[in-house]
Amino acid sequence: MQLQQKKIEEIRKSLDIVDIIGEYVQLNKQGKNYSGLCPFHSERTPSFSVSPDKQLYHCFGCGAGGNIFTFIMEIEGMSFPEAAQFLADKARIELGSSFPDSHVGRNGQEQSKKQFTDGMELITKFYHYLLGSAKFGTAGMNYLKERDFNSEMIDRFRIGYAVNSWDAVTSLLQRRNVSMEQMEKAGLIAKRGFDHKYFDRFRNRIIFPIFNMRGQTVAFGGRTLGEEKPKYLNTPESQIFHKGKILYGYHLARQSIRKSNQVVLLEGYVDVVRAHQIGVTHSVASMGTSLTEDQAAALSRMADTIIICYDSDLAGIEASFRAAGMLQGDGKVVKIAKMPEGYDPDDYIRKFGGERFKSDVIGASQTLMTFKMGYFRRKRNLSDEGDRLLYIEDILKEIVTLKRAVERDHYLRLLAEEFSISLDALKRQETQLYKASKRRDETKEREATIAVPGRDRLAPAYEMAERMLLAYMMRSREIADRVRETVGGSFSLNIHQALAAYLYGYYEDGNPPDEGLFIQRIEDPRLQQKAAELSMISMNRQAEEKEIEDCIHQVVKHARESMIAGIVAERKKAEQSGDYNKAAQLLSEIIDTKKQLDTKNAK
Repeated sequence: MQLQQKKIEEIRKSLDIVDIIGEYVQLNKQGKNYSGLCPFHSERTPSFSVSPDKQLYHCFGCGAGGNIFTFIMEIEGMSFPEAAQFLADKARIELGSSFPDSHVGRNGQEQSKKQFTDGMELITKFYHYLLGSAKFGTAGMNYLKERDFNSEMIDRFRIGYAVNSWDAVTSLLQRRNVSMEQMEKAGLIAKRGFDHKYFDRFRNRIIFPIFNMRGQTVAFGGRTLGEEKPKYLNTPESQIFHKGKILYGYHLARQSIRKSNQVVLLEGYVDVVRAHQIGVTHSVASMGTSLTEDQAAALSRMADTIIICYDSDLAGIEASFRAAGMLQGDGKVVKIAKMPEGYDPDDYIRKFGGERFKSDVIGASQTLMTFKMGYFRRKRNLSDEGDRLLYIEDILKEIVTLKRAVERDHYLRLLAEEFSISLDALKRQETQLYKASKRRDETKEREATIAVPGRDRLAPAYEMAERMLLAYMMRSREIADRVRETVGGSFSLNIHQALAAYLYGYYEDGNPPDEGLFIQRIEDPRLQQKAAELSMISMNRQAEEKEIEDCIHQVVKHARESMIAGIVAERKKAEQSGDYNKAAQLLSEIIDTKKQLDTKNAK
């Protein structure tokens, strides 16, 4: 156990929490800490804070908090041994025999997930091998070469080929003793109805492995080489693949996104491979036009600028509007790259080249408002007076949704100039619409507040005092000893009592005042979150002594008042039951306790 703790400490000290979390969340420096959008709940204003000094994180919105281990466990859905192994690999630390194998202690679901992932990795390698094989992969390789996919992209995205066989994958799985049931659920094989024998689902198709954020294969997409239907065949959702949470290519785009602070959102995996090949390496795909809330939240955390580049058909345009609405948030710039009619990014790049795509499509991307103006213009006959007025009304309704007054003014001026309308008249109309919209928003907000009473309850003084004491105790053994002598276990909240007990034991074991180490030793996730939250409290060092005294006084006072209230209630029961001797004894106890409290208050 001692050796295991040393290994955990070595990992914790070898990695910077800002770097680890920065792979999942775009972090911006704010004073001593970093902030970003929380990866654990949906938000538009950053409430997620990371402390490089303490190597801890905390979300002031949902309460999530902890260290690098808890972060990886939460975001990747890992057990502690798995997270330790994952981080040890990053730190290039050998866990060795002193640490329990990450498979040990798994429950059945975790074992199943691991077998699932191993099976998908085996088939990824197999399909990729077949594509590169002169004997088996010529048809697939010729197809890719004809479409100008180079060998670097084929290897980077691990593209493969499913030969025109009914049992190539099935035979391999059987030879390797992989669970056929699991691979059937994964959608790689299927079972015939008449003899219940398995056969390959993917035949004579180019195979695109679909990866999770860590680059592990979780699904496959297959594109037919011929005219067979369907043109694209995908594996279904499974215990390791949830389509609405995956952004294709993110594990390869991550570094470019961080460097450019920009992400390009495409529709399909072919578009992403093509974009990466021409140098647009900060691109990912939503794998379809329906961007989900999970995907939108992930994109918002990645970068400040998001460029949507969907197909040019009506479905693509409407999907762009929906996606842009979901992605808009504080400090975010959402743009739409307009594809010429009849083209998708793959078609366009193959016909006109990568440089033109970068300059004329991505480089010419428009703000959402400008794109909407062009879209509404296409729906109206602007030479007709009635249609012109309807168009102006459409645009005014969109302008009032803009948060910044400067933006609203800019587009009002464009309207006024284009249609020779009085700017004052447009502003009056816009103000009326804006006020009506604001009233609707305020009504919704009031209703939401009524629906959740006490949502922002102000904590009483004694509770705040307990929080401050615990925060000081995590930073100082001397303060912890002092609190133990004066307060002991008299914290009012159960969670505060539990944390205090952990701290007393932590220092008794000879550990140093280290918030990160303390949190690592806590086993209860709820207590870990609370400790991380308290560690983020900024302390006024000059007022420390007085503040500690005041906090101790508040906590002790509340404990005694609670005790008196309990005795008063007990005395009332004794009187009601006719036990006047007991009632008299309890009255004496109340008087003594009040005297003690008055003496403490006088000091």
